[in-house]
Amino acid sequence: MIDYLIIGNGIAGVCFAELALQSNRSILVFDNGSQTSSRIAGGLYNPVVLKRFSEIWKAKEQVDLVESFYPVLEKKLGVTFDYKLPIYRKFASIEEQNNWFQAADKPSLSDFLNTNLYNLGFTNINASFGFGEVCKTGYLDIKTMVEAYSDYLKAQNLLIEQTFDYSKVEFLDNGLKYNAIEAKHIVFCEGFGLHTNPYFNDLPLDGTKGELLIIKAPELKLQAIVKSNIFILPIGNDLYKVGATYNWEDKTNLPTANGKKELLQNLEELIACDYEVVAHFAGVRPTVKDRRPLVGTHYVYKQLHILNGLGTRGVMLGPFLAKQLFEYLENESVLDKEIDINRFYKKRGLL
Repeated sequence: MIDYLIIGNGIAGVCFAELALQSNRSILVFDNGSQTSSRIAGGLYNPVVLKRFSEIWKAKEQVDLVESFYPVLEKKLGVTFDYKLPIYRKFASIEEQNNWFQAADKPSLSDFLNTNLYNLGFTNINASFGFGEVCKTGYLDIKTMVEAYSDYLKAQNLLIEQTFDYSKVEFLDNGLKYNAIEAKHIVFCEGFGLHTNPYFNDLPLDGTKGELLIIKAPELKLQAIVKSNIFILPIGNDLYKVGATYNWEDKTNLPTANGKKELLQNLEELIACDYEVVAHFAGVRPTVKDRRPLVGTHYVYKQLHILNGLGTRGVMLGPFLAKQLFEYLENESVLDKEIDINRFYKKRGLL
């Protein structure tokens, strides 16, 4: 009997699968490639909300796991996908500078916000009020990570590349059966695909569409991430990711003319050099109305679990949430009430 069937091989699925394997648990992963948000995401990790200079939820715990989990996975897979780069927040006014310094004095943010004001003179970026540096930041090349992990799973015969058929789940006294496969647990890591899952599609998962561009700008010469209304992220060979948009209405993975127009308008305000648009991507991020992830166990079927709703901060949340769920299932540790799906079941009187 397999310990875990894992449905989905995006950030959430990779993190849970790897934690299970590191603990000598048996797994089998299903993935049909239908969910693209992990593969096209910007991949930034950053412990600060840069719009209002506030700490993200459980920032220190998340940063600690980012710094330990991904380098170990890189070594295992023999690929590089974790790039440590500072983020420089462009200030739009003296008031923003003052707000930054006030935030940097807070104990919860002092490790993350540099108290120096930087006038870096980035080529072809206008910044009259300078920049603030965010520490413990960088980005993952998520596409490389996910594809390398898929190759690893395939080599171990641990990946089934097909759509999971919910109707074929049979519940046993000590686990469940799917076709000829017997398992103790199923962990659903489906992203926005949750909407087709009959066991968990009553949870309030919303989708926030994001679009990003890849541009070629030989004169830009950036070696750090710059954040203004958009971010510009260097990925080598004079190429840069530019993102991202937020659309709460459109739930498709199709790039749009409006999304491209919005990104280019913001880009024109930020840089003053020639560039060429090389690619345009879109994906639907799995977000939740109360801005907290969806983690936990079905209120009836105790063999079924969910790891979802990572939203715009999946790179940081992935290892943290996977560890919470794994320790909850293996050691009966208590899930943080802010992420536990029981918060919704209790409101509906189901528990």
